[in-house]
Amino acid sequence: MLRIHFSDADLARTRLAATPDPLWEIAASLHRLQSRKGRWAYAGWYRTARQQLREKGLERLVRRVLLPLYPRAAYFPDFLTPAHGGGNWSEAAESLLATPSHRVLKEVGILDRTVGAPSWAGQLARLEARKEFVGMLHAYYDAVVAPYKEQMQARIESERAARCRGLLDGGLEGMLAGLGPLMHWRFPVLEVSYPKQTGDRDLYLNGRGITLVPSYFNWAEPVAFADPELPPVLWYSLLHEPQAPDSSVGADGPGQSLITLLGPTRAAALYAASAGATTGEMARAAGVSASSASRHATALRDAGLLTSVRNGSSVLHTLTPTGASVLRAATQASG
Repeated sequence: MLRIHFSDADLARTRLAATPDPLWEIAASLHRLQSRKGRWAYAGWYRTARQQLREKGLERLVRRVLLPLYPRAAYFPDFLTPAHGGGNWSEAAESLLATPSHRVLKEVGILDRTVGAPSWAGQLARLEARKEFVGMLHAYYDAVVAPYKEQMQARIESERAARCRGLLDGGLEGMLAGLGPLMHWRFPVLEVSYPKQTGDRDLYLNGRGITLVPSYFNWAEPVAFADPELPPVLWYSLLHEPQAPDSSVGADGPGQSLITLLGPTRAAALYAASAGATTGEMARAAGVSASSASRHATALRDAGLLTSVRNGSSVLHTLTPTGASVLRAATQASG
């Protein structure tokens, strides 16, 4: 559990990123390659990514260089995902290159003590070596992340719209309260479900505020910097709609388990409601008509999983605590 402590000043300085963070999406996508957790939600991307890496001759680079620096473990270096990376590749690359050498060496040392670092990692303290490394990251990004740029942006814009509803209804506290099943707002603390291997910790913002960054490739593991002195940033998952299982997806993933429990349409509707969804948005997520989505929403509401509130000419559906618990259990049981 990560507990993020806010003051009134921190609430005023809280912001929601408008674009994907390229370097973070690289890190999160490398974690997807290392784990079956959430594989059901990324089945199409996983197949395409493996094919692209093979066709572009990048498999060795990923295996020998990138995966050892981005282990899906208790720690990977903070400098690989700079706080001011920006929303485009050039800004992100410049931020990484601007990292002081002493900080690179310090964080590589932490990686080595935590899970083991490759013998060459210390060379990244040299600017020339870091420039070469950024070129490698760019090649990987172009191959498997950039093709999803429009899709990532669309999902983030949808997330921002949902959070704006919370902001209009309840101010910044309302926005924080609607962040989803992995985060719970109880003033003045945002409790975040964190990877178990990291243990419990507290992050005191001390008037700095925090930047919330929705992430397309992050799955069920909101992440903040290990170093509490860095500008506070929290990357968190955009929940994905269930997809029909195929040969590359295990039948025991949360997508399939939720589909088995609720049926594919209601499972998709429940996921859509996690970010707050109108009946029309729910219909698009589930691939059904608005009238059909309304009937499924009624069934979920009658089961105590959704609550529905009229918002102008639309009806807004959100999860009840029970619905959030069902979704959280399905998400955390993936693997």
